Amino acid sequence: MGLDFRIHKKLNYFDLDVDVSIANELLVIEGASGAGKTTILNCLSGLTTPDSGHIAVDDRVLFDDKARINISTEKRHIGYLFQNYALFPNMTVRNNILYGLRNKRGFRHRQERREMLDYADYTMDTLGISHLADKRPTHISGGEKQRVALARAMVTRPALMLLDEPFSALDENTKEKIYEEFMAFKDTLRIPTVLITHNHRETELFADKNITLKEGRII
Repeated sequence: MGLDFRIHKKLNYFDLDVDVSIANELLVIEGASGAGKTTILNCLSGLTTPDSGHIAVDDRVLFDDKARINISTEKRHIGYLFQNYALFPNMTVRNNILYGLRNKRGFRHRQERREMLDYADYTMDTLGISHLADKRPTHISGGEKQRVALARAMVTRPALMLLDEPFSALDENTKEKIYEEFMAFKDTLRIPTVLITHNHRETELFADKNITLKEGRII
């Protein structure tokens, strides 16, 4: 069980060529800007198609060029927390978090819908953002936006979590508080998680495994 991927993708200045396997752990990927880190996340999520390779989560194949398998992004069951959080400014915090659930199978059935909404409430409570439910993203702080984005990624109970420099936009004081909360929340994920960062302290705090990329290759 876990995440296994081999990705080859020709980029502008080099070829991305990586082979990684993790269990239900947190993998940190470090490396300079332009090393291919975000391309890996985009390939795992289905936003980018590798030229060749294999991607599987818990033995479910998401991509395999030889078998001609390429599951669409919306069917990969992946949580993706973008660097800029990508919250909808015209929606309340609650509706931002519930957005991913509305297309989830079973949401229109009363019992399953109630269970999903209860889990959304539990997730907001766990991350300490229940009091923000009716606010819009333009009226909350950077640290609160980070929690909302994490809740939105978690509420669909993904099989894999992808985090693209989720703490980089926060000031140092806010980072320390979020680090503590994420450390506690990390233990509840129990799914393979991939975190991209330039911050070696984040690697030391969070990584079960870590790799460093240089021009598309693990060094």
